[in-house]
Amino acid sequence: MLLGTDFIKRFEAYCPLWLAEEGDPVGLHIGTLNKPIKRVMMTLDVRPEVVKEAIDKKIDLIVAKHPPIFRPIKRLTETDPQTKMYLDLVKHDIAVYAAHTNMDIIPDGLNDWFCEMLDVKVEDFMTQTHEVNFKKLIVYVPVEAAASMREALGKAGAGQQGNYQFTSFQTVGMGRFTPVENANPTIGSVGQPQSVQEAKVEVILPATIEAEVLKAMYATHPYEEPAFDLFTLDNEPMRYGIGRVGYLSQPMTIENFTAKVKEVFELDGLRLVEPLENAKKMVQKIAICGGSGGNFYPDAIKKNADVYLTGDVYYHTAHDMQANGLTVIDPGHNIERVCIPRFIEKMNEWKKEENWEVEFIPSTTNTNPFQYR
Repeated sequence: MLLGTDFIKRFEAYCPLWLAEEGDPVGLHIGTLNKPIKRVMMTLDVRPEVVKEAIDKKIDLIVAKHPPIFRPIKRLTETDPQTKMYLDLVKHDIAVYAAHTNMDIIPDGLNDWFCEMLDVKVEDFMTQTHEVNFKKLIVYVPVEAAASMREALGKAGAGQQGNYQFTSFQTVGMGRFTPVENANPTIGSVGQPQSVQEAKVEVILPATIEAEVLKAMYATHPYEEPAFDLFTLDNEPMRYGIGRVGYLSQPMTIENFTAKVKEVFELDGLRLVEPLENAKKMVQKIAICGGSGGNFYPDAIKKNADVYLTGDVYYHTAHDMQANGLTVIDPGHNIERVCIPRFIEKMNEWKKEENWEVEFIPSTTNTNPFQYR
């Protein structure tokens, strides 16, 4: 039996809430995660037709890219299709969880997938959003408890280094202590000096998960009073950002790149903004920001991008882009639907690793409100 809380814990280890931009309403929106889940549906949007699909498919939890409650609800009635949707979700005990800008920012996330699909080799993110320091935890445990401690710390997220996980260092020495009055020692007796062969386990961790790692340490440690050290390292901090900048293997005309975007994302049409003068006929350095990234266009210019790909470009912002000599492709917001198969793939990997009994289902409802005639 898989609990929603256990699934989301694994989800957030990959796509943490703290990476979302300030004010972004990520996380649980409707219902509870404290229940067994057998069927989970991944979707881009939560719309009335998606809710109907979830009801028909007996879904327990919806994971969405776009938060369904982005602004406060003033009334909750059945007369409004939008709010009736919320009532239907509650009535059928379907929880809804959203991962929004954190999905854009994470490494191997939505913007990286866009680059992969367009054969853009990523060089950097476009706009830095977060900087996180590393810490080191050193904990002393009886030798026989060292393996379970390393496992617990790794599952909590400690020991992540680049493309490696569960990294640690261990040495063995002699620990000494004397339990005093009111102590409840795991080993030894009150008033009697005790010597125990102990392992010194060292792991690094980002400061953002300190509370989770310490919770895992306390829960796993056999001692009443664990001995540990925790301090900030002078290592280069981890940096995260929204959007990506990279290169095509070979320059191509804007016409050919535009055609490639249409083909890759299966589009009937898109919008193109070109400078009034000195339009770039050949492009190679590409800046990409999924969703509505018009406000980030100055960063694409700073990165010397030949073309900027983003959705929902505002009319007056397009004028500013054009005046600043930037070529922009607007393929629409709905290209973010690629998150559905990608996350279904990842969820099935987690299912295999954790031996979960759960079914992950991609939403098949088309939520794109736009058509080209």
